[in-house]
Amino acid sequence: MKTKITTLLMAASISMLAMQAHAADKLTLQLKWVTQAQFAGYYVAKDKGFYKEEGLDVDIKPGGPDIAPAQVLAGGGADVIVDWMPSALATREKGVPLVNIAQPFKHSGMMLTCLKESGVKTPADFKGKTLGVWFFGNEYPFLSWMAHLGIKTDGGPDGVKVLKQGFNVDPLLQKQAACISTMTYNEYWQVIDAGIKPDELITFPYEKEGVATLEDGLYVLEPKLKDPAFKEKMVKFVRASMKGWKWAEKNTDAAAEIVLENDASGAQTEKHQKRMMSEVAKLTAGSNGALDDADYKRTVATLLGGGSDPVISKEPVGAYTHEITDAALK
Repeated sequence: MKTKITTLLMAASISMLAMQAHAADKLTLQLKWVTQAQFAGYYVAKDKGFYKEEGLDVDIKPGGPDIAPAQVLAGGGADVIVDWMPSALATREKGVPLVNIAQPFKHSGMMLTCLKESGVKTPADFKGKTLGVWFFGNEYPFLSWMAHLGIKTDGGPDGVKVLKQGFNVDPLLQKQAACISTMTYNEYWQVIDAGIKPDELITFPYEKEGVATLEDGLYVLEPKLKDPAFKEKMVKFVRASMKGWKWAEKNTDAAAEIVLENDASGAQTEKHQKRMMSEVAKLTAGSNGALDDADYKRTVATLLGGGSDPVISKEPVGAYTHEITDAALK
């Protein structure tokens, strides 16, 4: 009799576990770039069980040079994506209804890094120079900045020549460009690791130049927000993700180790990821996940202020919602 009861209890326990596993809501997150500490908060949330605590089964898909997150989202390959706001707003204006539901990154890490020997001392010295620029949506902050400076990007003598930069620092190392696009947490350090000393460089952070735009926000398709079940899933996802980000800020080395464990490519190094996480923590500091209205307005004003060729042509309507973070942060 005892054996029979034990067997029944075991069967009930297994059944309950199966039901719990089945009950976990599947969710796919598409990253903007490859697995690295730029996305540590999401990997931490998964590793530490924060998603599981919310009843979520989250699949984190790395990005890459040929992956446009908005296209993946529009094609049904993801539920939520990480994207920069200039790209997201430009994409929305073109007809893909992206909506920002959370903003883990408070500050911009983007900058132009130049060789001092090129003669660049101030932004006015950009004229006549070749500048490396990332595309696939990452060109928008740069083009907006040049428009603010009144510098043409057509390659003329009074403008700059834009070099379509790959996701590396070769144009600077090979002196094909006077300046290249870098992030404070990534490519700048690749330049340093290549043997160029900091005092041989001059940097122009977008944040300090007053043309910073919001990076690494979370975006979904607007029609999906009409579904209460989807909205609830996003509330859980944002709550767990921000828990992951705040843990990563306080435990940068440990967070970097978690990222390395998730790097299927094996391309990342411990030194680079720990340094990256330390820098990324400075960009997420001060954000609880809710989009700050002033930051949003500054980004929109920067993108609209592009003279004859603005990134967006009109003030966006419905491009963000506080509804998800309001519920997640209760």
